Amino acid sequence: MTRAPTDASRGAQRVGRGAALRSQVDARWDAVVRRDAAHDGAFYYSVSTTGVFCRPSCAARRPRREHVAFHDTIAAARAAGFRPCRRCAPGQPSLRERRARVVEGLCRWIEDADAPPSVDALAERAGWSPSHTHRVFKSITGVTPKAYIDGVRAGRVRAALQRGERVTDAIYTAGYGSPSRFYDQAEGVLGMSPSAFRAGGARERVRFAIDRCTLGVLLVAATDRGVCAVSLGDEPAPLVEALRARFPRAERVARDAAFSELVAAVVALVDDPAAGASVPLDIRGTAFQLRVWGALRAIPPGETVSYQQLAEAIGAPTASRAVARACGANPVAVAIPCHRVVRKDGALSGYRWGAARKRALLSREAEERE
Repeated sequence: MTRAPTDASRGAQRVGRGAALRSQVDARWDAVVRRDAAHDGAFYYSVSTTGVFCRPSCAARRPRREHVAFHDTIAAARAAGFRPCRRCAPGQPSLRERRARVVEGLCRWIEDADAPPSVDALAERAGWSPSHTHRVFKSITGVTPKAYIDGVRAGRVRAALQRGERVTDAIYTAGYGSPSRFYDQAEGVLGMSPSAFRAGGARERVRFAIDRCTLGVLLVAATDRGVCAVSLGDEPAPLVEALRARFPRAERVARDAAFSELVAAVVALVDDPAAGASVPLDIRGTAFQLRVWGALRAIPPGETVSYQQLAEAIGAPTASRAVARACGANPVAVAIPCHRVVRKDGALSGYRWGAARKRALLSREAEERE
């Protein structure tokens, strides 16, 4: 038999709902005070003295608190008798969204151009000043125009060298004005000399070993600089073949005592990811990928972030898709913990080494934290 709620319980429920509502209103007002664009679209605020409603990020003069009301939707704000603000134009793409579209077009232009455009050329195409272009481009992508251009050129050099082109031809084809400009950064871009990269890692010393761990088969590979690959799978052959595809002519060095210790550290990291074991890494990627991978290493064990939150952490809040691609390109499982990134709704999303392994890693970390 269901007992009817008492006056006291009904009163407590009303108090609870009132407190929750006040908390929501306070949070919304705080977002308006900070002009927080992250809340754009989540709610709108109206100003009784002007008769308009705005986005939380509106740059107009901040109204007095007693003149402000909040609305969940544009329709609700209109129904209350308010008109859209002309400055922030709620209902239309936000300023950041419009800028992101322009920057996306600039990125495609950089990628498709035969020669890398200058910042002045990018600014002319965008209709902005060079300084404004530099500032907006970095705020959207997380890297400067120059860093993005360098990343595109480096990718072209890698592709050309892997096709077997002569080093000098590859450098000029990628848009470098002179070989010296590229050689100054070749070690960071390729991890080795251009000639060694073209030769499939010839003269590069790569040690690797196959071990078993609680997640299946584990491959660990390292150069003299540090671990360059950590892969997980069900069978050794595909993992070894993928490594050979990266370094087809590298010198494979026998496993020695020092390397065995390194492999053991990686195995321990896989079996107990919350232990925080640290291993030296030799990772090679674009400027953007390195920023993402650095941010991944800052996520504490037992915690997860969304792709959007990770994009915001590197200063590129509209680049969540690019962040997801960088996570997928992570060459060292667990050492760079891309398994700690989930969808906005908390779903696991994809994982290069299998969703079941991602679930297991997160479960272990959560148990260690409890």
